[in-house]
Amino acid sequence: MENVIKAGDSPVKNQSNNKKKSVVKLILFVVALVSIIAAVKLTGLDEYLDKERLQTWINSFGAWGPIVFMLIYAIAPSLFLPGLPITVVAGLAFGPFYGTLYTIIGATIGASLAFLVARYFARAQIENLVSGKLKAIDEGVEKKGWIFVAITRLIPLFPFNLLNYAFGLTKVKFSHFVIASFIFMLPGTAAYVIFSSSILDVLKGQISPELIIGLVLLLIVSVIPLIYKKYKGKKG
Repeated sequence: MENVIKAGDSPVKNQSNNKKKSVVKLILFVVALVSIIAAVKLTGLDEYLDKERLQTWINSFGAWGPIVFMLIYAIAPSLFLPGLPITVVAGLAFGPFYGTLYTIIGATIGASLAFLVARYFARAQIENLVSGKLKAIDEGVEKKGWIFVAITRLIPLFPFNLLNYAFGLTKVKFSHFVIASFIFMLPGTAAYVIFSSSILDVLKGQISPELIIGLVLLLIVSVIPLIYKKYKGKKG
């Protein structure tokens, strides 16, 4: 979520920019993965990569492995660190199901921490940080409540990490924020984790069910902004 709504921008222009950036983000993700796969194959490193070995190594930490991962993911949003690389690691290390589970838990905890920091501990500092976007977010919450939280989790309207802090300054209930964030971050999380879990199989020349499912989910997540734009257009 990297778009910034500036004063004077029209809703149509903003939606068009959101659409383009969403498509570009997906394209860059796929291109990066293809480049990595090609480099690994050309250098012969694929002979040393094995999903079972990686998962065995992670499992050697016992219960601490998932806990440490979730703590890292929970801290990342507060430090404005990108979550995508950590999400890819989740798919490789824990597989599609547990990778998705640990990632969504970590992401929800991280979003919740940022929300609470903004609401109770650093309100003035956060207001300065999000001053250019707070009005639009506050108006969205005023009109739609938790539904606006859901929309912004599915549609890249604002920078994701900044959004967590901004919601803490609005009137949305903390419980509504947490539940909506968990549920509506889940589709995108599952898409990237499931797809990432099949990367090592691709390196071996295998097309796994996870790869197909992940690709389908990524396509669905990518067209959600387009569907939302058409819905808004008809409603307007």
